[in-house]
Amino acid sequence: MKTRLLTCVSALLWANALFAQNDNLVKYVNTRQGTNTKYEFSYGNTYPATALPFGMNTWTAQTGKNGDGWKYQYFEHTIRGFQQSHQCSSWVNDYAVFSLMPVTGDLVVNEDKRATSFKHENETAQPSYYKVKLDNNITTEMTPTERGAHLRFTFPKGQGSYLILDGYTKMSMVKIIPQERKIIGWVNNCRWAPQGFKNYFVITFDKPFAAYGTWENKKDQLSPKNLIAEGDGIGAYLKFKDGETVQAKVASSYISPEQAELTLQTELGNYKNFDETRKAADVVWNTLLGRMKIEGATEDEKATFYSCMYHANLFSHQFFEYGKDGKPYYYSPYDGKTHDGFMYTDNGFWDTFRAQFPLNTIIHPKMQGQYVQALLDAQQQCGWLPAWSFPAETGGMLGNHAISLLTDAWVKGIRTFDPKQALAAYYHEATNKGPWGSANGRTGWKEYFADGYVPYTPQTLGATAWTLEFAYDDFCGYQLAKQTNNAYYENVFGRQMYNYKNLYDPKTRFMRAKDAKGNWIEPFDPMDWGGPYTEGNAWHWTWSVFQDVQGLINLMGGDKNFTDKIDSVFTEPGTIKVGGYGQVIHEMTEMAAFKMGQYAQGNEPIHHLLYMYNYAGQPWKAQKHLREVMDKMYNASENGYPGDEDEGQMSSWYVLSAAGIYSVCPGTDEYVIGSPAFKKMTITLEDGKKFVIEANNNSKQNVYIQSATLNGKPYTHNFIKHSDIVNGGILHFEMGDKPNMNRGLAVEDKPFSLSKNISN
Repeated sequence: MKTRLLTCVSALLWANALFAQNDNLVKYVNTRQGTNTKYEFSYGNTYPATALPFGMNTWTAQTGKNGDGWKYQYFEHTIRGFQQSHQCSSWVNDYAVFSLMPVTGDLVVNEDKRATSFKHENETAQPSYYKVKLDNNITTEMTPTERGAHLRFTFPKGQGSYLILDGYTKMSMVKIIPQERKIIGWVNNCRWAPQGFKNYFVITFDKPFAAYGTWENKKDQLSPKNLIAEGDGIGAYLKFKDGETVQAKVASSYISPEQAELTLQTELGNYKNFDETRKAADVVWNTLLGRMKIEGATEDEKATFYSCMYHANLFSHQFFEYGKDGKPYYYSPYDGKTHDGFMYTDNGFWDTFRAQFPLNTIIHPKMQGQYVQALLDAQQQCGWLPAWSFPAETGGMLGNHAISLLTDAWVKGIRTFDPKQALAAYYHEATNKGPWGSANGRTGWKEYFADGYVPYTPQTLGATAWTLEFAYDDFCGYQLAKQTNNAYYENVFGRQMYNYKNLYDPKTRFMRAKDAKGNWIEPFDPMDWGGPYTEGNAWHWTWSVFQDVQGLINLMGGDKNFTDKIDSVFTEPGTIKVGGYGQVIHEMTEMAAFKMGQYAQGNEPIHHLLYMYNYAGQPWKAQKHLREVMDKMYNASENGYPGDEDEGQMSSWYVLSAAGIYSVCPGTDEYVIGSPAFKKMTITLEDGKKFVIEANNNSKQNVYIQSATLNGKPYTHNFIKHSDIVNGGILHFEMGDKPNMNRGLAVEDKPFSLSKNISN
């Protein structure tokens, strides 16, 4: 434990030294960004998480009922609890949840009856500090540590002061220890976890209990003076002196009650009061936000950027804890055993392989090195690489994108794992179907291997999307094998990474579905959603050839045909055709709402599209559209996103795009250049080096790159290498209000593609 404490002290001193050079940036972050969301339309599907970066737990106000995936919706007017959360998507709900709710007047435990009205003007929602004054004059404040939180409840004078602990859904246990002013217990609400999973918690208070008891939330039955209870929805209640101000320190563990106590001591024990804990959390967030310092931005632009940066640094959650020796270990959500090392969970890679993890390779390479090794550890523990962990493998969405994370790390110099082990694990993934979801192994893998595509049937909904993403993942397998001189896997995956070509229809110039005999599925309407496509239509999925944009250009007949086709995405009407879904889903409504034709920034398949202009001789169109999307579709308000935020992907797209770069093809060492949103951004790397992106004469009108230099030398490429960033330096742009149609047109200026230019 001494080692761990010394590490914490050293980190805090280092952070304080950096903080002294940084502005107070947390004031710009609105954690309610994207919370004005409902089932039918998503402005983000977020909740105001008070947390440290990648912390094991978050804390949030709760407006929704226990078990509701929409835990905080901006348009709701009552709060029923302040809960520990781990949720990464409203669509998969939450796990390991318990909540605290202050009540004044009479004791009321029922979640509907205790719900108390509030006004947003009485709310402060920042990463390191949440505060709300309820309409009954109770004030609740929260500030986080990585595996816990410090809370402060201020009750109105002269009235009853109660605190309700709600065990949420499923089984729970509580034990009240009055002489220690403490509650301990556990909850096991979780959908994807081994049998025996428990989240152990400990809560200590700075004021004595005037009364106490247990209760259960099914019939709201109270058991006064009862000290211990276990069962379905079991909770506790405490009474304090009327009008009291009460501070609570909370920590939790997936390993044991003893580990929860140790974490409480190491993470919160040295803070004498709430304000000290908040100050430490402010330091952490200000230091991190200051590592991407922007200049020349309006106050609103700063709020948008730093709110997005906050969301880009929440997921994945740490799932490891520090033992008495200060070393990391964890309860595995895959095999239910305890292991040494690091583990991370709560992320869907179909969303985040595109931008969130590539951003981590720049900002958090040490953590990313731990992460990719943890992927292989998870594979050893459950037999499969994670695709969407929550906290165990769910198999959600599509593709086998763990290989993207592994390869992207390797090509960028993050080499903390055995590539032979990674390739064997991926080969197993690519030649089997696992027991969970469509992204656990591969449905249709035999047909894909033999025929080069997954045939579309009523049992293979999404088959065209699967084929395209399998081909990209196979490129990543090929790339890792090639980089590590593994000829066997290089040959296997090298034969499959061009499989996208098998579903390109030259007549319609769309990616289409085929049946088992190789016939095009008819009838075909590129506006039809669903069927062979996942959460999109042919206008969205045709572009999912990250690894070989030039190959797609060749299929379409050259640069002009290709760029004309991209242009058509914006000129086509934004008509919604429900297709195979048979009903309107929120992604459709969001696309139509922004009136940019068939361009659907609200979902991942099209996130890279605008950058594709760089591959076909028209980079200025990327510059124009990118700035339009950033300005039109992102802000720091409750309506801040054009669709689901998705574990940091939507935010990371903005953060990288605002820097003027984007990872079109993770698994390569290149970022494609767009149009920087600000006059200057200084990226401070983990080793202290700085990479500066300057955009002289930048403005809302001056979105076009006129010329560029890298470290003082003329730079015409439409991409920049990862090594150029992490080595430090200055990328300088001269901006203007008219496109420079002569810059970046040479073959060597195009970003990476597998294929050569054969059609221009």
